[in-house]
Amino acid sequence: MVPAMDADTWLTDTRTSYDTVAISYAEQVRNLLATTPYERAALGLFAEQVQAAGGGPVAEVGCGSGRITAHLHELGLDAFGIDLSPAMIDVARRDHPGLRFEVGSMTDLNLEDASLAGLVAWYSLIHIPDQEIAGVLAHFHRVLLPSSPLLLGFHAGDGTTLKTTGYGGHPMHVHVHYRQPGQVAAWLQAAGFAVEATMRLSSGESRDGAIVFARRGPFL
Repeated sequence: MVPAMDADTWLTDTRTSYDTVAISYAEQVRNLLATTPYERAALGLFAEQVQAAGGGPVAEVGCGSGRITAHLHELGLDAFGIDLSPAMIDVARRDHPGLRFEVGSMTDLNLEDASLAGLVAWYSLIHIPDQEIAGVLAHFHRVLLPSSPLLLGFHAGDGTTLKTTGYGGHPMHVHVHYRQPGQVAAWLQAAGFAVEATMRLSSGESRDGAIVFARRGPFL
């Protein structure tokens, strides 16, 4: 059992850490999708689901430097990104001019109810403590239209590690939480989502990663 973490502390630590590494992070992950065919396929399927339902705005929550948001845009989606780190948002706006990026937190998502046709959280739940997950998923459910798809990517496994350096050796202080797909599926179901598919995989995104497709209820 991971001890409960004070929300102000872990949010501040996460924001500061990613502000510190934003530029080097963007350089290191810029072309990562080119080497991750299964992840590209998952994002392509998500785009097809959104378009089949009629389209509409799609949010990438925890967008970092914006590469996944940009890829979703290239797939034909009306995609925008939200991230906790102002420096990451600055880099995303620099690298992807013309796309919409906003500073915000998934723990207090500043979006209208039922305003999204889809939502992606791509390896961004990994810094959210267990005790905050239900609240985050409640926000995801609230902002999605009924039957809209949700796509999650995360590190599979058990336990938590403290990351103290990264992305060029810069100092960081973030906890990285590893979850079993079954646990994530149970959390989603409790939040009102139907889990449609899960995948375990190893790639440049994660040595032991997982992808979950879910859909927001109630269903049309």
